[in-house]
Amino acid sequence: PSQLMENWGTQKEFLDLFAKHYKTGENLSPELIKKLVDAENFQAGYSSIRQLMFAILDMKWHSLTSPNTLDVPVFETQAIAEAEIFPMAPGMNTSVVFSHIFGGGYAAGYYGYKWAEVLDADAFSVFKKEGIFDAKTASSFRKNILSKGGSAKPMELYIKFRGHEPTMDALLERSGMKQ
Repeated sequence: PSQLMENWGTQKEFLDLFAKHYKTGENLSPELIKKLVDAENFQAGYSSIRQLMFAILDMKWHSLTSPNTLDVPVFETQAIAEAEIFPMAPGMNTSVVFSHIFGGGYAAGYYGYKWAEVLDADAFSVFKKEGIFDAKTASSFRKNILSKGGSAKPMELYIKFRGHEPTMDALLERSGMKQ
């Protein structure tokens, strides 16, 4: 839910409520808002692949069924080969510096970040379609998602809100990777 809320931060109707020039009181121009969105989406493709690379590395470590016999850099190189864009810098060792892999409560779950992006973008697409302040959509989100907590399977709750399973289309569109 908190990630969903970030979507309002680039919507003109929302920004017009408070984002005003400190001297003139003018609202942000559509051109300036577009620049904000474009800056947010700068290198979105690279960032997405990098995030997937971290998720893949995380899952590779946590999918081992016997002790790893490879040096950590060798293991990493093999693990991320399918998502690697740039070669690893000499001496780089992601596994020992990327705390999400073994600490912080994300062990074997870093992919959740990308999944949360899919969910929040898909959910927000309803708000965009119906109006970002649409009371009926907000009520449905509160009723079917927020108020339920862990009382049912998350996908069941999501489908009650959205009417279908999420797709990545809204995420690709929001990040500028789908025109």
